[in-house]
Amino acid sequence: MKKHFKSIILACTILTVAACTKFDDKIYDASAANKPDPGVVYAELRDLIDDNGWWFWAQEVTSDEIAFPIRGNDWNDGGKWRVLHQHQWTNDVDAVNSMWSHLYDGVRESNKLIDGLLPSAGNPEIDLSIAKLKTLRALFLYMLMDNYGDVPLITSFTQAPEFPYKATRKEVYEFLVNDLKSAVPLLPINTNKFAVNRGMGYTLLAKLYLNAQVYTGTAAYVQAEAMCDSVIQLGVYSLDNTVTAPFAANNVSVPENIFTILFDQFDAQGFRIHMRTLHYLSDKTFGMKVGPWNGFAALESHYNSYATGDKRKSEWFMVGQQYDKNNVKLFDETAGEDLVLTPNIPALVLGSGNTSAEIRMSGARVKKYEIEEGALENLNNDFPLFRYADVLLMKAECAVRNGGAGAGDTWVKLIRDRASAGPTSGFGLDEILAERGRELFCEGHRRQDLIRFGKFGNAWWEKPASGSERTIFPIPQWAIDANPNLGL
Repeated sequence: MKKHFKSIILACTILTVAACTKFDDKIYDASAANKPDPGVVYAELRDLIDDNGWWFWAQEVTSDEIAFPIRGNDWNDGGKWRVLHQHQWTNDVDAVNSMWSHLYDGVRESNKLIDGLLPSAGNPEIDLSIAKLKTLRALFLYMLMDNYGDVPLITSFTQAPEFPYKATRKEVYEFLVNDLKSAVPLLPINTNKFAVNRGMGYTLLAKLYLNAQVYTGTAAYVQAEAMCDSVIQLGVYSLDNTVTAPFAANNVSVPENIFTILFDQFDAQGFRIHMRTLHYLSDKTFGMKVGPWNGFAALESHYNSYATGDKRKSEWFMVGQQYDKNNVKLFDETAGEDLVLTPNIPALVLGSGNTSAEIRMSGARVKKYEIEEGALENLNNDFPLFRYADVLLMKAECAVRNGGAGAGDTWVKLIRDRASAGPTSGFGLDEILAERGRELFCEGHRRQDLIRFGKFGNAWWEKPASGSERTIFPIPQWAIDANPNLGL
């Protein structure tokens, strides 16, 4: 029944991206794009969450939240995880290459549809479809500009230059803000988590304004706070009473989620975070039908940043003695010991100098996204790209930046009280950053946050201090080879 329900939602999502507008032959014929499928645009977002498109991992593994320890013969993978953690990537590694490709795939598919609709602009339904597609295109271009800095600003499929030049980051930022200011007021107000709606548009604008100083050199925190207020005043979003519902296997109707990427274990695959973090024997804990790969873990410093009693600490992480689903202790025969997960990770490379137990059991594992009993390699959970808790924390940060320490306490308190995280009083920027790390852990925000707060270059566990050049990724070498203008 659930599979069937998700399949219906997936089909509706494909229609919703284009505002459920019927694309007749006349409209298709107006485009040189050969009848593009609007679902292709949305589907490109799904690729970004796993190692096909790499956006998610590029935000998280480069941060102070998680790492992929090399566990003996596992997880070396040519060093692709290590170079992200230690800020030693080049312009020819998987993350740099794939993220660029998939983000521009999203831009291209958006432009195809927009080009096909423009000849019929002026019809309210068509104008709504164009507004939705421009907002979706803006999301991809925002991610490109955020990760790569100066990038080609491609706004047409049929008229795109063969060898485009880069636009400056500021130029891309200004285009996106102006385009969204025109498009977002046309968007509907609804709670469809997969739809491009006004709450999603306001949140995207808030993200742009929040990081304006990084992108342009000029802060826009007043505008960012106003966009957060716009989301709040819509009155259609609210915090859930639990810290788990936004990440549940069935999180379709959770009012906290603003814009989610649909996943399904059969029909919309690509969300495998549980496979990459859980111990080899954790399938017995959750009654999984496949064996996990014993990979990434939270950095000990991040795990310890949660206070004792913080519900997020107990609900989102796995530490200590592990049990099967019948509450029987798990024993790791290879290590010759009970399976006890420890927050401490002795080294990024766990090899001959470590015990078998350290190699196999070190690091707090992540269960923030519900792992259903009987889970397969792909999860059913929809990924919350934009969440109301993030809007409240952005509001709090802007209030502090615009008014001083403590000005955002009202908004932070809502989140900390839900988590039983302790008192909230006089929070300044450092406390806001720490709380963003705790609340938004493993949601793809940390790299951007550390850059905005000027701390991305700091040294942390197994990562030396890095320079400002690491705040953006280089354009892939293969892209420069294909278009030398990108190297200028």
